[in-house]
Amino acid sequence: MAFLSEDRRSESGLLPPSLDPADIYVRLRSRPSDFGRDDPFTAHVFCCVLALGLSEAAGRTGALGQSLALGRVDLARLIDRWAPEARLLIDLSAEPERIGLDDEEDQIRQLLVRFRGDASEETGWLTSILTKRAMSPRHLWQDLGLTRRDELGRLMIERFPSLAERNINHMKWKKFFYRSLCEMEGFVLCAAPSCRECSDFHDCFGDESGESALARLSRGKPSDS
Repeated sequence: MAFLSEDRRSESGLLPPSLDPADIYVRLRSRPSDFGRDDPFTAHVFCCVLALGLSEAAGRTGALGQSLALGRVDLARLIDRWAPEARLLIDLSAEPERIGLDDEEDQIRQLLVRFRGDASEETGWLTSILTKRAMSPRHLWQDLGLTRRDELGRLMIERFPSLAERNINHMKWKKFFYRSLCEMEGFVLCAAPSCRECSDFHDCFGDESGESALARLSRGKPSDS
């Protein structure tokens, strides 16, 4: 990902790329678009995703689009609609035109496409973002930059309602995606007679509390003083 030059940032009072993701989030929310004012939760989700992605991708050309599985045009449309301040922090021309998915990612994407609740661009963008961030190592809500797990639950209910309804036991979302894929293919994911009798129960249903990725990364940033 390429950031704008220091001179251009200074002229506009822009945040330097070294600032932590929590500060980037605040900047993105400081001047909401009309869409952001009308739908603050969706704006919050996209600003969390962008703030975390901008922080993780700093200094790597084209890395923001890769981290969100969004090509240049979709990334630009998302930013213009939901987080226009992000235009001042990155050079979108350096982002890739298209993003390829490997076989595993494509399977997750197909699952989400099958259960998406509407044909809006927003749900399409979130389909791509969830697909890519599901490959990251933390809890999915953390890998989206959200502040807590129930925000992910709300996102799934709003954008993928019929899939969310199937997760009646609140399985961890990454685990649930893979279990759903197995069921769609017609085979059982594991050999245990029931989840409650499985020795790996905690891996699928254990606590998903923890610190948000934005807070964790912010804490790890060195102070300017």
